[in-house]
Amino acid sequence: MKYYIIAGEASGDLHGSNLMKALLKKDVNADFRFWGGDLMQAVGGTLVKHYKERSFMGFVEVLKNLPKIFKDISLCKNDIISYHPDALIFIDNSGFNLRIAKWAKQQGFRTNYYISPQVWASRAKRVHAIKRDIDAMYVILPFEKAFYKTFDYDVTFVGHPLIDAISDRKQVDEYEFRKQHLLNDKPIIALLPGSRKQEITKTLSVMLSLVDEYPKYQFVIAGAPSQDFEFYSPFINNPNVGFVNNKTYDLLSVSTAALVTSGTATLETALFKVPQVVCYRGSNISYQIAKRIITLKYISLVNLIMDKKVVTELIQNDFNSKQLKKELDIILDDYERTKFFLDYYDLELKLGGKGASDKTADLIFKSLKA
Repeated sequence: MKYYIIAGEASGDLHGSNLMKALLKKDVNADFRFWGGDLMQAVGGTLVKHYKERSFMGFVEVLKNLPKIFKDISLCKNDIISYHPDALIFIDNSGFNLRIAKWAKQQGFRTNYYISPQVWASRAKRVHAIKRDIDAMYVILPFEKAFYKTFDYDVTFVGHPLIDAISDRKQVDEYEFRKQHLLNDKPIIALLPGSRKQEITKTLSVMLSLVDEYPKYQFVIAGAPSQDFEFYSPFINNPNVGFVNNKTYDLLSVSTAALVTSGTATLETALFKVPQVVCYRGSNISYQIAKRIITLKYISLVNLIMDKKVVTELIQNDFNSKQLKKELDIILDDYERTKFFLDYYDLELKLGGKGASDKTADLIFKSLKA
């Protein structure tokens, strides 16, 4: 069978690669053509365009890059026609994928969506278009099935693929990891400032403003695979600041606490049982727009899934050195840390256990054989 997969940014590349591996177990003759990244490319098939070439964050940047985005949409449509896949698989990346899905359904292609757009956060009316254009939706958050049910749309909850990605990884030897990558033997405060240049620039300077306040710890930046070291080097100007590139999971596995930009990384940090403070600061225009269209009580996946405050969220003006220090002091306190661990274990239970990629691959393959 021929599979055309469209994923955006690093998390989509990770989940796309694991789905491809799972499909190969079901379909040894599977042929892949995809928009993704290095991890998907390592599985095999043909990479059409790397996510690094089309990573735009915020309403303003999207507007500035509209000509490029429309050019990519046209390229994608023509490429799908040329390849003529048995199945189209969309992974998150809603702004791009929902446009392609509408066209693809009209062309008669079978459409699958793995990892739902966050329609439960804003613009819920998009569900009507999803019902029209998507043959099968595979969701990874436990509350999404009930959400879609209110629109009379039956979707399949497959569990969260991060559980597989984390449990299947090779365990790191802490001694060797420290010896090769870290500054010293001090406890680690991990800094996860995001993956896009704009968010990294806005968050990392505030995170690093605390370094001199905690001489008994070392602060280590988790470099994103989408950015080169040269981008981070201006931030690393303190002897107590370290850097590891594309080794976020290894870093989290040996960290005492973490300061994390809102996004998938908040859930990853929780699954490693690391107490965290969630940080977010966008451009003022983007923030004002988002504030008016997003209807959620929380922005972090941890709090959304648990439907209560588990981790503190410092958003926009609240994300400053004073507030961040106050919250970091709290998560370094032994009593407070115990509460985190208990909530994190409950969170993992809610996510449904292992097997998301295998379940999704099995359902897609069976639908093609039906």
